[in-house]
Amino acid sequence: MQEYEDLKRLVAEIESDINKALGGNKAAGTRVRKQMQMIKQAAQIVRNRVLEIRSTED
Repeated sequence: MQEYEDLKRLVAEIESDINKALGGNKAAGTRVRKQMQMIKQAAQIVRNRVLEIRSTED
């Protein structure tokens, strides 16, 4: 499922900024918050897609 692959990519991309934010980099913290919002949206897309798949199987 392409939507899930997109979600995994977003999570992988955020790792370096999380480490920078933990080190005190405020700009990286801002990027993390923005990326987390994108991850939240991508997770919702995956959730909706799974519901679509489930409803077509019934």
